[in-house]
Amino acid sequence: MDYKKFVYEQKKRDKVLKAKSSQVVVKEIRFGPQTDEHDYEFKRKNAEKFLKEGAKLKAFVFFKGRSIIYKDQGQILLLRLATDLEEFGKVEAMPVLEGKRMIMFIAPKKKK
Repeated sequence: MDYKKFVYEQKKRDKVLKAKSSQVVVKEIRFGPQTDEHDYEFKRKNAEKFLKEGAKLKAFVFFKGRSIIYKDQGQILLLRLATDLEEFGKVEAMPVLEGKRMIMFIAPKKKK
């Protein structure tokens, strides 16, 4: 078999496989521990739009300075977001505190 023909066929196969694959897009939404109702609703609508587009969502509560004492409020906020977005996506990782951030991942539901 001709080596150049083999390389050509290999490149052709790789190109087809690359065209069929899809990249995972991760969108972020940032909250404060004492986010007001209007701000929450605005960010929830954006999160809903991101999940409908098929992107993963990384929601996090950022604690500045002494606001770390409101860890429970941050967790409640993220869990509330998870229940509000239940029909659009499923929770991949529950809220976890990493340094000054409490992070939660939500993946979009598969389209039928």
